[in-house]
Amino acid sequence: MEKKNMWSFKFTTASLVLIPAAVGINYIGKLIAASLKLPLWLDAIGTTLASILAGPIIGAISGAVNNIIYGLTADPVSFVYAVSSIAIGITVGIMAYKGWMDSIGKAIITGLLVALVSAIVSTPINIGFWGGQTGNLWGDALFAYLTKSGSPLALASFLDELVVDLPDKVATIVIAFLIFKGLPKKLTLLYNNNSEIEKL
Repeated sequence: MEKKNMWSFKFTTASLVLIPAAVGINYIGKLIAASLKLPLWLDAIGTTLASILAGPIIGAISGAVNNIIYGLTADPVSFVYAVSSIAIGITVGIMAYKGWMDSIGKAIITGLLVALVSAIVSTPINIGFWGGQTGNLWGDALFAYLTKSGSPLALASFLDELVVDLPDKVATIVIAFLIFKGLPKKLTLLYNNNSEIEKL
């Protein structure tokens, strides 16, 4: 069976159902992390799952929609971080297509790459809006130490973001991987074949 093109883009019923589902999963992850006071965000699990299932474009759209909705309902600054969510969706989608979500070990490596991409994209935003900080206790403690030690702002801000992104994105990718592996094969094949859901 021929595998669909990685950049194929078609709003099927399957993809239209997946986008709001991904946003809902993102919200649940963020809520769990906040309620348990975890030093993580866990707000890209749905974006990751959408990217694995339907490719980088649907994943990127899911991430952007998530930030837009969160920006409208909770925190307006979330709008600008849509760029980070888009980067996450594209990166995971490419890695999944290339076979880097086939095992837990590969998923962890994908998580490390996604963390690096997220930190690179988010750092300029953090500098522009927060003077380089992330608002995360662990990351900002490192930021304060580095800036006091005379490190350049860009480096301190990047490491502030990265120290949070590494555990967050690895956990996010692994959770999404486990959800994906638990899905019925009939459902995952639906996205591989770029088909439509006949019955919702």
